[in-house]
Amino acid sequence: MKTVINIVLAACVIGLIYVCYGSIMGPINFDDAKKAREKQVIARLIDIRKAQLEYRNLHNGQYTASFDTLIDFVKTAKLPFVKKEGVLSDTQLEAGMTEKKAMAIINKAKKTGNWKDVEKEGLMNFKRDTLWVAVTDTIYAPGFNADSLRYVPFGNGVEFEMAIRNDTTKSGAPLHLFQAQTPYETYLGGLNAQELINLKDLQTKLGKYCGLRVGDIEQPNNNAGNWE
Repeated sequence: MKTVINIVLAACVIGLIYVCYGSIMGPINFDDAKKAREKQVIARLIDIRKAQLEYRNLHNGQYTASFDTLIDFVKTAKLPFVKKEGVLSDTQLEAGMTEKKAMAIINKAKKTGNWKDVEKEGLMNFKRDTLWVAVTDTIYAPGFNADSLRYVPFGNGVEFEMAIRNDTTKSGAPLHLFQAQTPYETYLGGLNAQELINLKDLQTKLGKYCGLRVGDIEQPNNNAGNWE
């Protein structure tokens, strides 16, 4: 009889240890997995932001809400890169010379073949050539896959939610905003369900978005991510 009781007690102790271990390690394991996944999701959101900023520069300050358009832009667009040789001296700057004026003098000489003004202003070694470089070679590492921009890491093919807003400020100035986001459920699927519920409950109480987001279409935030 004692042997049976001892076995039952031992089983209860083992069960209690297992429960205690789970209650301690559950949140720790969830947090570790969450951080690992969020690192990749954040990297993808930063890539989206890079593409949107370059798109804006070539489209009158406007963003795009279409991943098809954004990805095509990344694959095909070229960005201006100014190759510079020579600088204006203090004497030239004090005399009112600017890079714009210098290039106007040089471009005129190229058209007319008369380089007297260029020599007179001391601009013979001053050059500004604009080169056009592919977007992928400018803002991304070699081998970057533009098609991956739309997909949430660990999301099993789910795409990021992306939106834009074109408006005007009270002063009448144009206002162009964008955001890209994905909720916790998309990239934390398969992890501890109760911990996910706890996380969402905490974020909701704090009045924060339950997921990762870059940019904001409600108010300007300099395209910051909510992890920054």
